[in-house]
Amino acid sequence: MSVHAGEGQLNGESDEPGWEVDPDDEWGLAVLATVGRQLKLRREAVGMRVPDFAVAVGYGEDLVYKIEGGKRIPRPEYLDKSEEVMRADGLISAMKEDVEKVRYPKNVRDLAEVEGRAVEIGVYVCSSIPGLLQTPEHARALLESWQPAYSPEDLERRVAARMARRSVFDRSPAPALSFVLEEATLRRKVGGTMVRRQQFERLLEVGRLNNVTLQVMPTDSAAHPGMSGRIEVLKFEDGTAVGRSDGAFSGRPTSDPRQLRILELRYGTIRAQALPPRESLAFIEQLLGET
Repeated sequence: MSVHAGEGQLNGESDEPGWEVDPDDEWGLAVLATVGRQLKLRREAVGMRVPDFAVAVGYGEDLVYKIEGGKRIPRPEYLDKSEEVMRADGLISAMKEDVEKVRYPKNVRDLAEVEGRAVEIGVYVCSSIPGLLQTPEHARALLESWQPAYSPEDLERRVAARMARRSVFDRSPAPALSFVLEEATLRRKVGGTMVRRQQFERLLEVGRLNNVTLQVMPTDSAAHPGMSGRIEVLKFEDGTAVGRSDGAFSGRPTSDPRQLRILELRYGTIRAQALPPRESLAFIEQLLGET
């Protein structure tokens, strides 16, 4: 369930404003084929040739052909400009929601869908701040360290996808969320001073929410069951659940009741060894003051 985790200006003849399509994303490819076909039919219905349309919207002809052929993901501003130029009466704007979903990598969409249904989410990560808690700047700094390096466009796409998952905090009724972070992770200098300060401020903001429990595992704590990696447990309204651990069941998501009990036991042990929530927030405030 874990993942690695852009917008641009109108850019003349450049192909830059379109995102590449994930060739393994069957649903995404189908959406793009439909969107591209509808854009082409609308353009032809208003009597515009591709060269004229490209000039009118401020993009290159090659990009127009790729989008109409379902080969590129149109950015929101491309759709907005198309809506304006072709006087589509909202028909093109109606496509934006599905296109917005397609722009994110498939594994991130899948994760966001699961998180969007969960009524309880518990996460322990031993080597980084969980994606749901990251600021855009922190996420970008982490992703910039990845090898092989992401292209600038793909990096921004992944940052945007990670930030979109934070909508889980806006749900009503709110899910119960718990996180355990390692002290060493908080002390790691990811990004510059301002990036670190903003990240600590975000942790404090989230940690003070009524539905969130945020804990810190001190570096001087004893060995615990999460030292082999991430543990995640998500529970749903119908009583089902799914979990994953880097150190169990080959790291694959599981819904097996027996395996879930093991993950819950491990996660519960980690929470018991971590600092209580109030002390954890005080510790993060201390780190903020030292930054």
